[in-house]
Amino acid sequence: MTLDFHLIELKQTDSTNRYLTSLCDERQDEVEPFTVVMADYQSAGKGQRGNSWESEAGTNLTFSFVLYPSFLTAKRQFVISQIISLGIVKALRKYVEEGISIKWPNDIYYHDKKICGILVEIYLEGANLGRCVCGIGLNVNQEIFLSDAPNPVSLCAIINRKVDRMTLLQDVMEEIQSLYAQQKSDDEEMRMNLTINYFQQLYRRKGYHRYKDKEGEFSAKLLMVEPDGRLVLEDKNQRKRSYLFKEIQYII
Repeated sequence: MTLDFHLIELKQTDSTNRYLTSLCDERQDEVEPFTVVMADYQSAGKGQRGNSWESEAGTNLTFSFVLYPSFLTAKRQFVISQIISLGIVKALRKYVEEGISIKWPNDIYYHDKKICGILVEIYLEGANLGRCVCGIGLNVNQEIFLSDAPNPVSLCAIINRKVDRMTLLQDVMEEIQSLYAQQKSDDEEMRMNLTINYFQQLYRRKGYHRYKDKEGEFSAKLLMVEPDGRLVLEDKNQRKRSYLFKEIQYII
């Protein structure tokens, strides 16, 4: 298989994000955009909220890649999460026709179960983005999950067959590269399409659902996601509620 990106394969590392960050620090500008570090096993894979990511050795995709999106201002950094999550959704749709969605801000779900987690670490250069190290943990062929994570699922469990991990990696990176190129084009219509497409793929996009914030549990419907990534809900009393990441919890 011919890959459209530089791939560094590791048997084991503590974290592909940490490995790639160290590589970029050592080699400065020599590490090309979309360079991928993939590990068969991560001993300390990082997830959102400081969580670890469970992944059985050799069965899933645990990898990180680097971008240098200097065309984006710091205020537009949420575009990176949108690009990556939409790219993964599009790649998974080649295998699963229905049920795949984005749980704000950038987890990938199959119905009410988590199939993929994303961690984006952004470094600023003045008012614009500098280096972005993007980590992805995608459950591919794992059949049994042993951690206390409440709702994991794998692609294999969904479609009842094993999937070639390298083919799936190529599919994911192709979709992400395509969306990234569209955002670099300075085409305002393409920018708007990204926002619209992201919203259309959101988990619980329709109807009222249960959430929890610092005031307690409540029911609300999804109104929009602001350009800076804020989630805007409307509760049953027609009160609008706006949240940054970590300020709201889904009740599943």
